[in-house]
Amino acid sequence: MKRQISTGAQNFEEMRVQGDFYVDKTDFIREWWNGRDIVTLITRPRRFGKTLNMSTLNCFFSNKYADRSDLFEGLKVWEDEKMREQQGKWPVIFMSFAGIKGTTFEDTLIQIKKNIVSLFNGYPELYQYPGFLRNEQEALEHIREGMSDNDAALSIHLLADLLKKVYGKKVLIFLDEYDTPLQEAYIHGFWDQLVAFTRIMFNNAFKTNPSLERGIMTGITRVSKESIFSDLNNLVVVTTTSDLYATSFGFTEKEVFEAMDEQGFEEKDKAKVKVWYDGFTFGSVTDIYNPWSVTNYLNTGKLDTWWANSSGNGLVGALLRTGNADIKMLFEILLKGGEITVPVDEQIVFNQLDTNPSAIWSLLLATGYLKVVWTQSLQEAAAWLKMPDYTLTLTNLEVQLMFGDMVLGWFASCGGLSAFAKTMLRGDVKGMTRYLNDIMLSCMSTFDGGKTPSAKLPENFYHGLVLGLLAENAQDYIIRPNRESGYGRYDVVMEPRDPRGTAAILEFKVFDTLDEEGTLEDTAQNALKQIEEKKYDTELLARGFPEERILKYGLAFRGKECLIRKG
Repeated sequence: MKRQISTGAQNFEEMRVQGDFYVDKTDFIREWWNGRDIVTLITRPRRFGKTLNMSTLNCFFSNKYADRSDLFEGLKVWEDEKMREQQGKWPVIFMSFAGIKGTTFEDTLIQIKKNIVSLFNGYPELYQYPGFLRNEQEALEHIREGMSDNDAALSIHLLADLLKKVYGKKVLIFLDEYDTPLQEAYIHGFWDQLVAFTRIMFNNAFKTNPSLERGIMTGITRVSKESIFSDLNNLVVVTTTSDLYATSFGFTEKEVFEAMDEQGFEEKDKAKVKVWYDGFTFGSVTDIYNPWSVTNYLNTGKLDTWWANSSGNGLVGALLRTGNADIKMLFEILLKGGEITVPVDEQIVFNQLDTNPSAIWSLLLATGYLKVVWTQSLQEAAAWLKMPDYTLTLTNLEVQLMFGDMVLGWFASCGGLSAFAKTMLRGDVKGMTRYLNDIMLSCMSTFDGGKTPSAKLPENFYHGLVLGLLAENAQDYIIRPNRESGYGRYDVVMEPRDPRGTAAILEFKVFDTLDEEGTLEDTAQNALKQIEEKKYDTELLARGFPEERILKYGLAFRGKECLIRKG
């Protein structure tokens, strides 16, 4: 039976009551409970079901849902008789920092305090309980929006103590999106202040808390232990490279295809969805799909950059744009569909992002834009006294298109982008040359970290620049960089999605006197010659494009100068 899809739904109870489309992830409850870890931190990319899973945990364990076993009947966790005994039996503190996005330390604390007051108000039984000691009652009365910073930092510990006294049982603490205010603190420049406050709060809630039975925190990043978790030696960290809970967040391929069958999609649609939204790898489990984009696709039938366009890319974009030339060169390789091998520290040290160039790859991995192809063993890395190397690549087509749009945005102030693509497709070599030279003169420093490019920049440098100019055409054209065709690998092919359109092959060469090329003209002609000799048009011809609708361009570069010739 086809179920209604509620895109973005995060409340487990509402989804079950309304009979909405729901992918059963409740085995995560059994796996976590039987693991018996005291405090667990799970990091996953945004919109990967973290909040829904936390809501599910709350509905299962909280004594507020003691009479709601119907929510779980027919689901995997209910098949375990021992787990049924835990349903609705625990006092639970369930809170989220997802909405705390202050631009100053003071504003952030105000939002946190409001969050705390709202949390306490969710337990009216506390204000009616006659058995609290005088100091406990006074501490409860201090919980208000104007409370001191110290009272706020100790509030979760206090709430756990009071609930334990009321119910005679230790509490479970579920904290969703713990790192959202920390990311904002880094962006807006009050990292150290918020870290000092957060360290006290987390230590009291999760470490020095005899009223805690178990706890879970979720977030996007694993903020370094030295920053806020230095006192939490009972913390188990589950990142995207961990095998634990690998299938609990995101959709497996089996789950996606079953959902497509239920919603009435055809078999041919599955291959398209796989190219767009597959590619995430958690631990050793591959073929994890992006649930946000999949549910949007199921709801609309439209392939689009749903996840990539759902905000949250600002920090990544700023770090890539302001990164040094080496960062941009490696990013260009990724944009072409290639792989890079770089050292990765899975602990994100936000205050090192400006000074440690390799930290950007750790952030891109944690946020889901990159996936792991290969990992160096810790033993081998330790022998070289360094962090382990990871081979990384862009996750899928959706992410590649997102970054293409991002690069395009870097050129927005330079003008002429649309004109470049149009002139290329109508064979206007002079127009192409003029626009590209103008852009290089005005925007080259954007790609060179503010430094003047030398006359011997590598080919990848110019390759990335041109890809940025072509990225805006991704809706109507397939941009294929660095792919085998004929007897070699072309640099870029721009293939129209409409088979009646015109295709283009671009080959890049950088002028080098060691190649005995006398002029930039010679370099451009050599690029054209390579297109013909290597038969780069083989793939397009096989797809049915007639030779007269395949444009061939040789692009020669020297410093900020470009010469283009058409075959």
